[in-house]
Amino acid sequence: MANVTIKFNGKEFLLSCDDGQEEHLEELLIQINQKFNDLKNDLGNIGENKLLLITAVKVMDEYHETKKKVEQKKTELKELSNKFRELKSLVYEYKDRKEEEIKNLSKNQVELKDEIEQNQKHYEKLIDAAADEISNFVEKANIDKISQ
Repeated sequence: MANVTIKFNGKEFLLSCDDGQEEHLEELLIQINQKFNDLKNDLGNIGENKLLLITAVKVMDEYHETKKKVEQKKTELKELSNKFRELKSLVYEYKDRKEEEIKNLSKNQVELKDEIEQNQKHYEKLIDAAADEISNFVEKANIDKISQ
């Protein structure tokens, strides 16, 4: 345990604290002493006990307000975190849907390409068949003309 000598309201006090906490304790006591002296200047010399009580109430009020703000910020942070998770989930869902659409479009493209190739082959066969029939018809017509 470490000992710290502080001056409060013109009097010196010796306080004990954990090792390494001396500086922190001194900072806290400087703040409390400042609040005490500010109240003493604002309210006059109304008695040390009343000033100590008012100082304690003022410090607790500041602590309470700070605690409420911290809790509010925690709540806001939690809500923001939940919204972020929801947004992240939506992004992944959107990505998965788009990948599925791309996969389907790619599959449809391949099927359409195959269908076009089959139709082209079928069309070429029809053209060849029609050309053969026309050729046969012309030959028959020529043979019929020659035989007449």
